[in-house]
Amino acid sequence: MEEKLISKKKPFFPISNELSLFLKKYDRWMDTSICYDDLLRFSGAVTVYDKNDEDTLWVRVYYSDSYRKEIDFNLKTIYTSLHSDGNISSLPDLNIDAIDYCTFGNSKPFRIKIRNILNDNFTYFYVKKTDASRVYGLEFEHILSPYNLNYMVNNDTLVEEHIAGIPGDVFIKDYLSDCTSSEKAQIAKEYVKFNERCMIRLLGDMRAYNYVVIPIHDFDHVIYRIRAIDFDQQCFEGKLSVYRPQFFKENYPLIKVVKDKLNHESIIQYKIEERSILSRRLINSGNRIDFLIAIMKRDILSTPENLEKLKNEIFIFTKDQAFKKSQSMGELMQAAFDYTRKNYENVSLSDLL
Repeated sequence: MEEKLISKKKPFFPISNELSLFLKKYDRWMDTSICYDDLLRFSGAVTVYDKNDEDTLWVRVYYSDSYRKEIDFNLKTIYTSLHSDGNISSLPDLNIDAIDYCTFGNSKPFRIKIRNILNDNFTYFYVKKTDASRVYGLEFEHILSPYNLNYMVNNDTLVEEHIAGIPGDVFIKDYLSDCTSSEKAQIAKEYVKFNERCMIRLLGDMRAYNYVVIPIHDFDHVIYRIRAIDFDQQCFEGKLSVYRPQFFKENYPLIKVVKDKLNHESIIQYKIEERSILSRRLINSGNRIDFLIAIMKRDILSTPENLEKLKNEIFIFTKDQAFKKSQSMGELMQAAFDYTRKNYENVSLSDLL
């Protein structure tokens, strides 16, 4: 029987005073008259089905007429703050087309569909319950990944921009088999890099539905990028395998592509490339990453049992005493970043396959 990597529901962790100061310094803090709990006061809901009439695990919620007007106004205000300067002059041109509630997963987010009525362009954003570990995950993604990330937060509510792409499980099921041989080789390269990036920054639970595959047209061919969309499992679990996407059974088809398309030397090359890029981002991030890690060291983001197990597993992996001496998940992240900066040219971690 396959070992269950994640056995318990992760709790929500509050925003500390120090973390709130960081968020205010870098313009992530929001003042809003609506919070996540307000959206829970819906009057009813209907199931949302996909184009194949299958349940999406989202329900479309509705509110009383008087309450809906207040909610719409506040959601449009949040959108202008998230994507612009917060100027409310554009509010009459915006419409909240739908508010969906996810009945699956840990965070149970609301997905807001907002449309510009002048041209019918629309996008989404998400409203979730605030969780400090998710905030750390979002900030690490913004600083260390190839992508900028827009989000805002306060003590009660977290707002995230929509990350466009094909959900990993959908891509594997409906698109992967149609890719050409060269496209599969390129996907394999990106997956190796994605796997390495998640492991170094301890972003866990990258099952296929927690990341997206993004096709990009480049001259006469299509290239693919892989991007995380769920940051709930930022350094909480105690098993190192949770932070390595390759160990989730949902990702086995991509692992097979890696085995088929890349030899050992290529895998090593792409892992070194990703570590080198991460090292440069760490060096170029200036005081921001140091400020964040200093706060994280004093934060409680997991259980003592998980911390003890994880630091020992990483020590066995790396033989670096800094991991074994870590007294918090923040110290563990500091050790991981220091190790990456010092040793990125030395492939001393276990092979991907």
